Amino acid sequence: MRRLAEQQKLVGTWREIAKKVADIRELVPLAEADPALEPEVSKEAEELAERLDEMELELAFGGEYDDRNALVAIHAGAGGTESQDWAEMLLRMYLRWAERRGYRAEVLDTSPGEEAGIKSTTIALSGDHATGYLKSEHGVHRLVRLSPFDADHARHTSFALVEVLPEAEADVDVKIPPEDLKIDTFRSSGPGGQHMQKTSSAVRITHLPTGLVVTSQSERSQHQNKEIAMRILRSRILEKELVKQEEARAKLKGERVSAGFGNQIRSYVLHPYRLVKDHRTGYQTGDTESVLDGDLDGFISAYLRAQLSKVA
Repeated sequence: MRRLAEQQKLVGTWREIAKKVADIRELVPLAEADPALEPEVSKEAEELAERLDEMELELAFGGEYDDRNALVAIHAGAGGTESQDWAEMLLRMYLRWAERRGYRAEVLDTSPGEEAGIKSTTIALSGDHATGYLKSEHGVHRLVRLSPFDADHARHTSFALVEVLPEAEADVDVKIPPEDLKIDTFRSSGPGGQHMQKTSSAVRITHLPTGLVVTSQSERSQHQNKEIAMRILRSRILEKELVKQEEARAKLKGERVSAGFGNQIRSYVLHPYRLVKDHRTGYQTGDTESVLDGDLDGFISAYLRAQLSKVA
């Protein structure tokens, strides 16, 4: 039913575009006769061109799960407070990007840092092709800046890992027998108030066949934390299976299979100059403030176009 609804929406979009083209073609002769109509026709033509450009990018969504909602996990790298603050900056960046696109964002779980920032967080982003768009963000992100936590204001380099997982549908994509799970409860370590720290509301789930471990401690209820942990676990198991399939296909093709995330995919330099550069596509901008405020569309578009060129 979900796939049917998506196909119906796609057909409706193309019909809407065809109607728009017909309307503009009718307006062109009128604009030629009356120059006062030219700005309106030009504006409609530009909006149509932007919509077609967006539809072209969606051709890069060839993955089976690109149309899914996404779970985005952010992990601070080595470096203590610096990296934890960077992880929190990335969290804000993705939340602002979701807001710009009209996506619904939900922070599922967060592990706060000791002094500032966060050690890790997982957010759910719901919207059209969320996984398809956000797959461009999967990898290591590097920040270079003058440290606000260093009395000498020395230049520091921080790293954070961003993981993008398609949200799994319960009992459809992944079936997990109860005997495959080890569930532990413990007291929350976060600043969640006296209730969370006095009761064992936090949940840790270990998936015995794979060794995957997920925790949730943001909610006051143990039941809510268990639901969130299971939601994250299903997506991690699905992602693990997708990686295994991709590696098998790569071996059949004789391609080199990466053993890890590799080097950073993108650098955010705030000192001695200002530049954000994607190392996979070469796309870059000096407007670092806008990027950190969620303006990621240029980077996402460049990545998707690069994927399209590989297919072509």
